[in-house]
Amino acid sequence: MFTIIVLLLVGLLAIVIAIIATRPATFRVSRSATMAAPAEVTFAQINDLRLFQAWNPFGDADPNHTKTFEGPPQGVGSIFRWSGNNKIGQGSMTIVHVEPDRRVRIQLNFIKPFRATHQAEFTFEQSAGTTTVTWIMTGDNNFLAKAFQMFCSMDTMVGSEFNRGLAKLKTIVEAPAA
Repeated sequence: MFTIIVLLLVGLLAIVIAIIATRPATFRVSRSATMAAPAEVTFAQINDLRLFQAWNPFGDADPNHTKTFEGPPQGVGSIFRWSGNNKIGQGSMTIVHVEPDRRVRIQLNFIKPFRATHQAEFTFEQSAGTTTVTWIMTGDNNFLAKAFQMFCSMDTMVGSEFNRGLAKLKTIVEAPAA
């Protein structure tokens, strides 16, 4: 009887491992918002990582987290490093590619609570006095990430934060000039 139970447990574990292994090797999260502001105004909020802090939805989870900035104040080579509680962890963002008023690419390096490297991209599509800003994050799923995402997808988890951040950005860029 004991042997049968052990074999059933081993078989069940093999099935779970097989299911996890077949999960997608990559993920992509994307959210967009249209703002009554020109592309250069929305672009400026993202190309300057110091300005990003005013609408960064992830920082809200730990208002006392530490922030440091390195490199140029904006554009390629600009770096933002953070360290906070378990909800926001520790990591850095580095702007790696810029097309003025069209695109900003950022490398995300997470240290805590888990090590990972992902890419973020912001695109700006201007039309008749508005700009549609699209926030995209892509990355690879290792075995543990695949297992975790069986219960909570990156799209659900990160997408809601992207929506909050884009709503905050919209409020900032649509505010009347002082």
